[in-house]
Amino acid sequence: MNAIGRLGIGLAAVGRPAYINVGRTEELPSDRDVEQLRDATWRLLDSAYAAGIRWVDTARSYGRAEEFLSEWLAARTPDGVTVSSKWGYTYVGEWKTDAPVHEVKDHGIDRYCAQYEETRALLGDHLSVYQVHSLTEESPLFHDVRLQAALAEAAAQGVRVGFSTSGPRQAETIRHAMQLEVSGQRLFSTVQSTWNLLETSAEAALEEAHQAGLHVLLKEVLANGRLAVQPPSAMQAMATEKRVAADALALAAALSRPWADTVLIGAVSPGQLHANLEATRVSLDERELDVLSALRIAPVRYWRERSELPWT
Repeated sequence: MNAIGRLGIGLAAVGRPAYINVGRTEELPSDRDVEQLRDATWRLLDSAYAAGIRWVDTARSYGRAEEFLSEWLAARTPDGVTVSSKWGYTYVGEWKTDAPVHEVKDHGIDRYCAQYEETRALLGDHLSVYQVHSLTEESPLFHDVRLQAALAEAAAQGVRVGFSTSGPRQAETIRHAMQLEVSGQRLFSTVQSTWNLLETSAEAALEEAHQAGLHVLLKEVLANGRLAVQPPSAMQAMATEKRVAADALALAAALSRPWADTVLIGAVSPGQLHANLEATRVSLDERELDVLSALRIAPVRYWRERSELPWT
């Protein structure tokens, strides 16, 4: 598959008025009301589809992203689009950028059943992949056999069931989740994890997942925009040498991982998207990859710094 075919577009930063991505606010309308963000989402999806991107990732907690996507799919009737969504968080920000809380996590079976119905009502048969949102080792899913059975039922009906991960113990969560079985069948067929040049701790586990047949998606490849707006000096020097921006270099590093089946882009505008797509013309040799690998930091530090990013 060519590089464009391995890219997906994520809607985390465009379906709600506030999010933690650095460099986002300058690209969105200042008011960010529902209609403006609906228009922004449609422009982004139009541009991504025209560029050849055929994977769209969303979630119940991304504000009205599922709704915006549903309307776009109905209006455009695109061919060959894979839609993945996630359950487990609820958006509670009431469309306010200064809301004290923007989303609430709950991995209980009642939340799954309610959100699966909500997602199905909006996306219908377009839904291809449904993922547990930010699974961790503490999740009740690991010991809730009723929830596991409900997920297996969705898989039996043709929806690929997966999970996403967050936090400094992503690798442990991935390996634990890969062992879950229902009636002798592996429960999960996809995994979506944070991987970027600063946070590579899940790499070995993701490669194992790929080798085991799971579809691996990478998220937050730009470290919530930090690698685009505030790249380390060695990264910026390499980007300048290659005559691309830092965001393209960061995405090219992700695409260089053969075990990464889909690399998600978190752009919020056609301009950001096209800048990101420059990654498809960047090649990296072993020396360059070694230089970029040296940028990684301790996972605990990475996730602490991420948690300090403001919602704006």
